[in-house]
Amino acid sequence: MAVTHDENNTEPDTDGKNAVRLRNFVVAVDDSEETLIAVRFASGRAGHIVGGGIILFRAIAPVDFQHWMAVAERMREEAMDETRAKLEDLAAKIYAYSGVKPEIVIREGNPKEELLAFIKERTDLFALVLAASPGGEPGPLVDYFSGPLAANLPCPVVIVPGKLKTDDIDRLV
Repeated sequence: MAVTHDENNTEPDTDGKNAVRLRNFVVAVDDSEETLIAVRFASGRAGHIVGGGIILFRAIAPVDFQHWMAVAERMREEAMDETRAKLEDLAAKIYAYSGVKPEIVIREGNPKEELLAFIKERTDLFALVLAASPGGEPGPLVDYFSGPLAANLPCPVVIVPGKLKTDDIDRLV
């Protein structure tokens, strides 16, 4: 399991009285079209909140190629490098839009399980932001996090309608 944290997205707590607590919006990034809707909403909200931040979270499937360990390790490294490059590109676009420099977190494993574990580890989360599919059917993460599990999460779940256009999202944030 690999995790990358952006050190620029933490605030020192000097005396505990006046420290600014970051209120991070976490977005699960995958290759779906609704990911960009969730990212737009979360980065717009984070840009309007004092101490607001955004975390781009992605879980990649573990490589299971046991016969040739060197090949499996190389495939894993390539998947991590490709994922990191995509998230860094997305982070640059978010920064240009909202002025917020996102934290990038990459883990290896089942996306639902890894995202849930991540949410439970953090104490600085303001909300998990997901977007519904434009086609109307909930995606696997929306289905998972909006069911009975939602009652026990340490932060709210925000589900952005999948048919919202960029202008609509900008008016909401």
